[in-house]
Amino acid sequence: MANTMLERLTTPLARWKEAACDNASTRLSRRAMWTMWGVMIAVLAGSSMVAFAQEATAAAAKTPKFEANGADTAWVLISAALVLLMTPGLAFFYGGLVRSKNMLNTLLMSFAAMGVMAMVWFIAAYSIAFGTVDGPANDYWGGLQYMFLNGVGVTDAHPLATTVPHQAFMIFQMMFFIITPALISGSLVERMKFGPYLAFIALWGLLVYAPVAHWIWHGGFIGKMGVIDFAGGAVVHVNAGFAALAGALALKPRRGYNETSMRPHNLPFCLLGVGLLWFGWYGFNAGSAVGAGSLATVAFVNTTFGAAAAMFGWMMIDLITKKEITALGAGTGAVAGLVGITPACGFVTPGGAILIGLITTSVCYVMATIRAKGPVDDSLDAFAVHGVGGFVGAVLTGLFANEALKTAGVSPYSTAGGLGQAWIQFQGTAIVAIYSFVVSFILFKGLQAVMGLRASEESEQRGLDVALHGEEAYAESAA
Repeated sequence: MANTMLERLTTPLARWKEAACDNASTRLSRRAMWTMWGVMIAVLAGSSMVAFAQEATAAAAKTPKFEANGADTAWVLISAALVLLMTPGLAFFYGGLVRSKNMLNTLLMSFAAMGVMAMVWFIAAYSIAFGTVDGPANDYWGGLQYMFLNGVGVTDAHPLATTVPHQAFMIFQMMFFIITPALISGSLVERMKFGPYLAFIALWGLLVYAPVAHWIWHGGFIGKMGVIDFAGGAVVHVNAGFAALAGALALKPRRGYNETSMRPHNLPFCLLGVGLLWFGWYGFNAGSAVGAGSLATVAFVNTTFGAAAAMFGWMMIDLITKKEITALGAGTGAVAGLVGITPACGFVTPGGAILIGLITTSVCYVMATIRAKGPVDDSLDAFAVHGVGGFVGAVLTGLFANEALKTAGVSPYSTAGGLGQAWIQFQGTAIVAIYSFVVSFILFKGLQAVMGLRASEESEQRGLDVALHGEEAYAESAA
């Protein structure tokens, strides 16, 4: 029976492969096509065997029935959808900031992450981040027990989310895994080949994001240091921001950088993207409470005040320094505030959130201004906003953390804020920043040697939409 099923699967694939290879326009060799299909079949076959084994194990085991909390489950699933929406929101934010000839390529850098990273998460990344191994190794990685989502069902719960099905927690965390490498693309736009970009984000997810998530959120050594990170200040933003800096240095500036105009081609798209990001960020932050209740409320309220204060602060700085309030400045300020409040949203009061927003946006403003005059082409300020803003927010989390939230039973994670906790935050966040930068730079250089990173000069001049994808964002009418 197994042979018959395998024949049914491989026969049409073989026919399709032969036809494609015979087409003069194909860019893949027969060997590469067979390799691709072989990997896909092996993954599917492996996951099927795991599923059968899982079903058999579940049938044989006699464990108490897991009862999920309906309200918590609903909130986690809604939050997962909100976080997924952030990735298309990011695509519009970034897409509006580039030149029109690179619009589709920039959009695809975010959209493609939704497909690639989901597969990587399924195969191994979830297990590395949230699996559990015995002994000292658990300080550094979660192991491979959940490969192909083996043991990740709906009749049990993960230890970090005991009121919702395991799969609900898994899919919520996957949305963070998707958007984080998409953030990195802000430093790579308008000059990187698309294939190497996809290879980079897949490898980066396995080697950087998943271990760091384990270190901080699932009993790893940074969490044991006492570092607190409610929704991803270090795991997401510092991690992505310093990888973005590594990418900007490895790729070198766009041709004509600081010599020709590279103004944003569609600021309305930028503001649309910011609006979608802000909306989705409620799932990002309040959803990290992993339940519907007081803690989610605290995170929701603090997210609002942190972002609003930061946007207000950036607009006031614009008004003072430029005598005008810019749309790009208002949008960037809001994003900086959302980044800054992310690690703190479950630990501070609304007053603390406002202070974090104002401080973070001021530092990001200075960094973005310095970057614009310097030689490093961090194209869309991924490092200046996410790397620097995330770092500032992480440290300020320690400074403004309010122990009263823990005393009142609202937040089981809160700790007393102050210089001592801020110093712990600084140390843990610095470890993440250094690790992400070093490994990312090595990955970029390795891919450069194997595949090449930069698009050709002709492709950059023509625009990556047509050169790499054969499409145009704004095609002229045939009429």
